[in-house]
Amino acid sequence: MRFAFFDAKPYDKPFFEKYGSKNGVEFKFFETKLNSDTVELAKGFDGVCVFVNDTVDAEVIDSLREMGVNIVALRCAGFNNVDMKHAFGKLHVVRVPAYSPYAVAEHTMALLLTSVRRIHKSYIRTRDFNFSLSGLTGFDLHGKTVGVIGTGKIGRVFIDICRGFGMKVLAYDKYPAEGLDNGDTIRYVGLDELFENSNIISLHCPLTDDTYHIINEDSLAKCKQGVVILNTSRGSLVDAEALLAGIKSRKVGAACLDVYEEESDFFFEDYSGHIMEDDTLARLISMPNVIVSSHQAFLTEEALENIAETTVRNIVDIAQKKQCANELCYRCGNTEDYKGGKCF
Repeated sequence: MRFAFFDAKPYDKPFFEKYGSKNGVEFKFFETKLNSDTVELAKGFDGVCVFVNDTVDAEVIDSLREMGVNIVALRCAGFNNVDMKHAFGKLHVVRVPAYSPYAVAEHTMALLLTSVRRIHKSYIRTRDFNFSLSGLTGFDLHGKTVGVIGTGKIGRVFIDICRGFGMKVLAYDKYPAEGLDNGDTIRYVGLDELFENSNIISLHCPLTDDTYHIINEDSLAKCKQGVVILNTSRGSLVDAEALLAGIKSRKVGAACLDVYEEESDFFFEDYSGHIMEDDTLARLISMPNVIVSSHQAFLTEEALENIAETTVRNIVDIAQKKQCANELCYRCGNTEDYKGGKCF
């Protein structure tokens, strides 16, 4: 089997070549992203392997179908970049539902600690032999309340880390995890209560119609003064303009973002020698209380290995069994409820 691998990066190749060669899957690596302009590159391949910023819309799906491509292998958990309704009955779409929840959860805590203890500022100062402590005062995480929106695998690992720091947890999820709420240090609450009582809010939920811009002008107005916003999930969970306004008004004390609403135009590429055309992103990065990392929360050796292994296994399962536990399908018109391999 031959697969066109879009948006390829140097750190992808060793792991996919390793597992591909073991299972008879050959990958042709393309640096360009998949979209309507580049879809012709998939001609002659059995499937495509795509990432978060590739576009698999109706036009791309029809083009792939016409070329005889029948598998879209997502090497990520999210699938909001795929028109699942249009793909139904035309293409097999498989994903990696979990790779290393520890990678993302640990990166989230790393961003939080860096921000509240001003580690990034201290690092820059001492590189210039400036050892002044002025302006570096942070705050203890112990005893603070963190609101965690989304209690899947990543959210639960992040909660464990927060509990290790002695933090109290308010959690929200449309489908609560059984046994997580202990009635004391970890409690499920409604969104309004979470916004009103959290010192820190961390997003670990998928992007759906319900969660789009879950952090917005109205929700920020309910938050505590000086709230810290963490997003290592999906960029569009946060209304970037509302966040920027909250920072300027001092309502938001700090923001740590590993994802951004319009990141597909910039993230994963080097724009250091160019003018930043996205004014909102440029203004966010310029803020002294904002940390932006370029969608790197997943980037550990363990996660990359798991992603490659699971992706190749998904491909082999579809080829040999015609179904896969990690297959997505549009079912009963419900875009939030996907079950593996039952509806194709």
